Amino acid sequence: CATIIIASKTCANIQSVIRQTMCGVTSNIAVKTRRVGGSTHQVPIEIVSAQGKTLAIRWLLAASQKTSGCNLPFKLSSELVNAAKGSGDAIRQKEETHKMVPF
Repeated sequence: CATIIIASKTCANIQSVIRQTMCGVTSNIAVKTRRVGGSTHQVPIEIVSAQGKTLAIRWLLAASQKTSGCNLPFKLSSELVNAAKGSGDAIRQKEETHKMVPF
């Protein structure tokens, strides 16, 4: 269902839109909470590509569930199109994660 909606929204190939979305949302750095002494710190860790893709899918689903709309395929397709264009909540989540890294 979502692929039909993506095809109607864009004139591009569906696979290229999904590939472009995954490349844009996939992160290679994650932030993990570590407790040192009496305080907690956010420590950046490098993740492999499979974990990055899993994290990207999780961000896309969470962003699509958060938006208001009719049904999940419509919301997911709009989030995929927005992420392919470089905007959207999933891209914002990736950028916020990269901002938390100190270097």
